[in-house]
Amino acid sequence: MIKINNLTKTYLDDGTTTPALKNVSFEIKKGEFVAIMGPSGSGKSTLMHILSFLDRPSSGDYYFLDKNIHDLSDNNLAHIRNENMGFVFQAFNLLNSSSVYENVEMPLLYSAVLPTERRDRVSKAVAAVGLMEKIGIEAGKLSGGQKQRVAIARALVNDPDIIFADEPTGNLDSVSGAQVMEIFEYLNKIGRTIILVTHETYTAQFANRLIRLMDGKLEVDQLMEKRIINEAKYFK
Repeated sequence: MIKINNLTKTYLDDGTTTPALKNVSFEIKKGEFVAIMGPSGSGKSTLMHILSFLDRPSSGDYYFLDKNIHDLSDNNLAHIRNENMGFVFQAFNLLNSSSVYENVEMPLLYSAVLPTERRDRVSKAVAAVGLMEKIGIEAGKLSGGQKQRVAIARALVNDPDIIFADEPTGNLDSVSGAQVMEIFEYLNKIGRTIILVTHETYTAQFANRLIRLMDGKLEVDQLMEKRIINEAKYFK
């Protein structure tokens, strides 16, 4: 699904050159659950931005579904991002005055999906995170854990090939964080590819593979011992 070769990213600010990534290479196959870790300044956020088409590398090659992004225009990348990728962020990025339904529906408003199919997709996505009883409630009235589950439903609604999660438990207590990670774990179990950026060791343990960066370089790339998965109670 993803292949990067000698990926390098350098920032230029007031004549000062700052390398963020240095010749990073790896592959991610469909169905993997990968945790990307590293201290502040290690390059993990830069890597996530490049992998999710929010930024471009300075040099090196990035192939997504066998397409080299170097050959694609910004419009092409935006289309692929909307159709093939889902995103979950630390800050939820929900519209608090809009309902759960309206927040989850949002990515579909930029596609050619008909209203009847939109309703069906939204309902399935909300049901997948166990929040059907909250579907008409304003997002601002939900708990932090519930808000993040809405964000996951929004990421699912376009049936993406891959879900990017950037510190998804950073604003949650330990119980809510574990519940959110169980959802990601279940989604991976049923075939979703997930790339998680986190600084929390406990959160990373839900993944099957660890990529660790240090000073912009790939320091560790290893398989993780699989957890014994209990069926997430949010899925029926």
